[in-house]
Amino acid sequence: MKRSLALLVFTAITFSVFSQEETKEQKSNIQEYTPSKLLNKGQWDIKFFNSLYTQTVRTDQGSSSVTIPRETFFTNTTEIYTGISENYRVNIGFIFQIRSNTFGGADALDVFKFEDNAGARSGLTTIAPSIRIQPFASIANFSLTSSVYLPIFKDKANAPYLDKRSVFWETKFFYDNTFGDNKWQVFTEVDLGFNFGEKSTNADADSNVTERFANNSLFLPFGVFLSYFPSTKITIFVNAKQVFLIDLGNDFTQNYTSLGFGGKFQLTRVLNVEVSFDKFVRGNNFQGLGQTFSLGLRALF
Repeated sequence: MKRSLALLVFTAITFSVFSQEETKEQKSNIQEYTPSKLLNKGQWDIKFFNSLYTQTVRTDQGSSSVTIPRETFFTNTTEIYTGISENYRVNIGFIFQIRSNTFGGADALDVFKFEDNAGARSGLTTIAPSIRIQPFASIANFSLTSSVYLPIFKDKANAPYLDKRSVFWETKFFYDNTFGDNKWQVFTEVDLGFNFGEKSTNADADSNVTERFANNSLFLPFGVFLSYFPSTKITIFVNAKQVFLIDLGNDFTQNYTSLGFGGKFQLTRVLNVEVSFDKFVRGNNFQGLGQTFSLGLRALF
């Protein structure tokens, strides 16, 4: 009887331990910590995201495509966030961006030379304080992120384009839903961004007018991602985006549609890696119709 009782207790404990381990393995960071999910107090989230966009085709003033010499734009975005409240409700953070662009038919990989000349430009372009909020305690998978991007690079007349010469206030709204026994996930994003700054026609003669194209405009993107998890450490996804740049006084509007796919892999308990590809399939008013290749590394602890 005692042996049977001991065996029963041992079996129960063993089952409990393995059940707990299985429960822990049911969701990895790539499943749990979507942009909709915030950090708890004391947690840190550091993300290095690199994207290379290259184009040899763009639209004219309308929607017809025209061929152009290759132009390539590389962007490194570093995001650092930490939780400052209990129960995953408020995070604060900091974002900065480094860019390198080439024009006039240069090879796409020339952006990694980080040159400054008549056909290339590079440098640290923007910094942004940021806050992430979960506004409703009852909806844990809905959050918003609000950031103010400040251009810190020097103005140069007759220089190649580097980045927008705008103070950009952007608020992103995130929502996701996991279903199908944790195998599928739908993630949606809606952004509301305002570009502040003078009209291009009012810029000084020694200013780069092309970097003021987005001033006094509303930036309005919509995106949806469908993810499948063949295991807790791997996800593959497809996505679609529609973006509008709406004129608020600069006499310039633009919009585009892109489609893409990608994947994420949980390297360790802390680190995961992301790769993705996006193709711009349509656009209007001098919109590029190129491709974006992205690679990101995220540490969450």
